[in-house]
Amino acid sequence: MTGSSEPNAAGNTGRKLPQYIAALAASGGALAAGTFLGWTSPAEIPLVHQQEYGFPINAEEFSWIGSIANFGAALMCFPIGILMKKIGRKWAMLLLVLPLLVGWLLIIFASNVAMLMVGRFLLGSGGGAFCITGPTYTAEISDASIRGALGMFFQLFITIGILFGYVVGAAVNVQVLSIICVVIPVAFGLIFFFMPESPQYFIEKNRVEEASKSLIWLRGSHYDERDEIKELQAEDAKMRAEKISFVQCFQQRATIRALIVSLGLVFFHQMSGINAVIFYTTTIFDDANAGIEASTATIIVGVIQVVATLLATIIVDKVGRRILLMISDFFMAVSTILLAVYFQLKETDETQVENLGWLPVLALCLFIATFSIGYGPIPWLMIGELFANNVKAYVGPLGGAFSWLLAFLVTKVFTNLRDALGISGAFWLFSGISLVGTVFVFFIVPETKGISLVEIQRMLSGGKVRPTRGHDNPAMECDEKVESR
Repeated sequence: MTGSSEPNAAGNTGRKLPQYIAALAASGGALAAGTFLGWTSPAEIPLVHQQEYGFPINAEEFSWIGSIANFGAALMCFPIGILMKKIGRKWAMLLLVLPLLVGWLLIIFASNVAMLMVGRFLLGSGGGAFCITGPTYTAEISDASIRGALGMFFQLFITIGILFGYVVGAAVNVQVLSIICVVIPVAFGLIFFFMPESPQYFIEKNRVEEASKSLIWLRGSHYDERDEIKELQAEDAKMRAEKISFVQCFQQRATIRALIVSLGLVFFHQMSGINAVIFYTTTIFDDANAGIEASTATIIVGVIQVVATLLATIIVDKVGRRILLMISDFFMAVSTILLAVYFQLKETDETQVENLGWLPVLALCLFIATFSIGYGPIPWLMIGELFANNVKAYVGPLGGAFSWLLAFLVTKVFTNLRDALGISGAFWLFSGISLVGTVFVFFIVPETKGISLVEIQRMLSGGKVRPTRGHDNPAMECDEKVESR
């Protein structure tokens, strides 16, 4: 982030600092998305048990308040892709400030449950759309040498936003928390207004002069952007030539296998119980009688999430995707087993856990840490790697919608699971799913570290790829042997 430079194809240099600035500004949308995810945990007890807003809210109603944001996010996955193509990445992101602003205002001035639910739905719509626009914008403005690092900003800022909700929620009441949260999307809009549009969008619209100005802003005034403009034009022409229909997309073997892998990763990502843990962290610690303030324990969990996500950005290209996913899922299973055992003992006889208040703290910290180094960021990274460019427009929104719908299901059903099975039964279920997920990664998920995008498509089609360290996938290897006969 010091403005260092490297030569382009023509021998000119481009600065990196402007790209960091633009990516950080875009990540303000992730911060806004993180705050609505983190809001639920500190809000549940004050709203449900203390009736802080002056009207009754039961547990079932709050489960809808907590989960309906995910439903709003799922619904926005498809229209936001169209909007980005019509008005551009920048203006689509700026337009998302409106639902976030209205959503927070409805929550701040809520006088009934319906206002809270509509507000949360709008927050989910805006925040969920940011999860598509933000990474797209960042990838398109970034030089290849720093694209991976800048791409991880989004997940990092989501975790910071969740932590922000935990910390502020521990210090103020729910209404004040909501007032503070509404400042974030407004600040994002004011800052991001001065950032450039994606040069790729301008090329798509045949606005070459504006694409040049955007690249000069991003790479510096001494950068000769002509070679990069030619590359973007060539890629755009190739995309138009290779354009296929929605039906043709799902007739390709590589696409089908990539879809199985990516949707499987998204499924195990959400069904691990991560959203239940994030949304109800305070309640879990309160139920556990851990010996420390539930809000303090929640903040500790949030800090661990941020630190572990930061660690993942550093090691993912060195260690590899598969090994991090397997470690992540296995230890998530271990941590939810520990939680299940603790709560089962507590449900049987509370005296058995009088001296075990540290156990749920340890288990949740382990869960969040191992989730954040693997199943948190890597599924989204691999979705970007597994699909060919000419099918991403179809499968990208599909993966996003599937993820948010599962998040809605888990968040909504967690309260019902807790009532039907007991909190121990819910965590036994999550642990079983995580163990199955570990097996899924071992047998189905390929290692993409160090493999070019062209080779990944060849591998998914059944062809051989050059050997890489860590590319020991039994399923792929068997398939390659069959294809080679």
